[in-house]
Amino acid sequence: MGGFDLDRRSLFALGGAALTGAALPVSVDAAVPGRMAKTAPQWGRGIDGQRKADLGNGWFRNPVLAGDYPDPSILKDGEDYYLTHSSFDAAPGLLVWHSRDLVNWVPVGPALAHPAAIGFAVDLVKHAGRYFIYIPFIPAPWSDKVKDAPEIWVIHADKITGPWSEPIDLGIRGYIDPGHVVGEDGKRYLFLSGVARVPLADDGLAAAGPVSHAFDGWKYPDEWVTEAYALEGPKLMRRGDWFYLVTAVGGTSGPPTGHMVTVARSKSVQGPWENCPHNPILRTKDASEAWWSRGHATAVEGPGGQWYFVYHGYENGYRTLGRQTLLEPFAWTADGWPRALGGDLSRALPIPGGKSGAPHGMARSDAFASSSLGTRWTAYGASPDEAARIAMGGGKLVLPGKGGGPGDGSVLTQMVGDRAYEISVTVDLEGEGEAGLLLFYNRRLFLGMGITGAGMTSYRGGMPMYWREPAPAARRLHLRIVNERQIVTFFYSTDGEHWTRHGVRSEVSGYNANTMDDLASLRPALFASGKGRGVFRDFRYRALD
Repeated sequence: MGGFDLDRRSLFALGGAALTGAALPVSVDAAVPGRMAKTAPQWGRGIDGQRKADLGNGWFRNPVLAGDYPDPSILKDGEDYYLTHSSFDAAPGLLVWHSRDLVNWVPVGPALAHPAAIGFAVDLVKHAGRYFIYIPFIPAPWSDKVKDAPEIWVIHADKITGPWSEPIDLGIRGYIDPGHVVGEDGKRYLFLSGVARVPLADDGLAAAGPVSHAFDGWKYPDEWVTEAYALEGPKLMRRGDWFYLVTAVGGTSGPPTGHMVTVARSKSVQGPWENCPHNPILRTKDASEAWWSRGHATAVEGPGGQWYFVYHGYENGYRTLGRQTLLEPFAWTADGWPRALGGDLSRALPIPGGKSGAPHGMARSDAFASSSLGTRWTAYGASPDEAARIAMGGGKLVLPGKGGGPGDGSVLTQMVGDRAYEISVTVDLEGEGEAGLLLFYNRRLFLGMGITGAGMTSYRGGMPMYWREPAPAARRLHLRIVNERQIVTFFYSTDGEHWTRHGVRSEVSGYNANTMDDLASLRPALFASGKGRGVFRDFRYRALD
């Protein structure tokens, strides 16, 4: 047949003979008022002008969480859905989100107050009335608990809003990407990267046996262009007599055609596992598609009985935004296999449940009236004790300095999901040191401005520029950064009204994972270094596109 939409129309015209599950309208841009097919993507607009998936007419356009929200783990809890994602070097970490329609999400709060190390690719589950998050921790320079190899830990709570327990070490070494399941024997198990399997104690707080190999995975043709085989991300569900094992292969970054979603099934968690005959279920086939490196999926039943995959991908041309959260419908074939329905996700799709207008997102602007640490802001690469030194409230943020600059200083970041935006803040420097405003990828790659009291230091490529900006020698400056589709311009002002454009502009599309071999995103940040401290007021965010 021809294009994807024709294929999908044909499938639904079969009246369920080929596919079983709730009927889903065909996705066409013509369904969006004022839109014709193949025009530039458009989104709804939310707080601070941020883009949002809900188009306001019963349709949505991916991403459902714009910005670097990778490795999503989703839990259906009655009519509620909860989601969390990798938080890596953030403290506090593991922000939990809530939704009723899988498209509009609002933050509940951070679950991980005191990370044991760098955390990612978790599994959020509910068992016997209690919530659990299984966390792989990766060694970190600041960690005194995880030093030599990845380890699997767990936190738990009686309510999704917490309080959550402190992390508990399960004693599992050398694996990542836990996926929880209750077997046909009523026992609890974790599946791990590889794919391996380990039994859990009944309370889910300890391993109850050794780790064993469980599954070799599905092998794609050798001529496919991928990053690496990398069998990972096992997520499990039970439907009828079958256990379904959803995995990712192909590497999470690298070439845009690398990452993919595969499925296998078995009537026992002990196996044997049978690969889906039409694997991979999801894959970017061509670099012209809207979303690249699509993978790490969890299957979930949505409102009304339609099924969906929740997974991540890079936006074509905007790898700087990181791996964003995507939602794609799928249907069950007559012989019990999932078949994806969303194509390359460049077009609008019906909102699960059919209704628009639910709350979504959170403000990125911050007057610092009270603490928003763990929701809006997180400390980067800091021990929990260090994060506790940050003070917010009364209209200001006080960030104690350390180190000699952004590369080893105190850094506070927040997420961004817009292609074009501007940020601004008022900075006061107290004591000896430096404080300023950045776009930050990691400690090796960032750009922005810092004030020292004697002048301005300009940063690009993770180091001070040779360019010496003739900014005034002041201990207070208003700083602004505009990112216009990856062309970045700096501004500064002494009064917040009359602005001077910095002498250097930058192109930042290379600030991404393939450059740095680090899974992160380019995002707004505040920093303080030296023996003094930075005092920040009136942080403002405004989306431009």
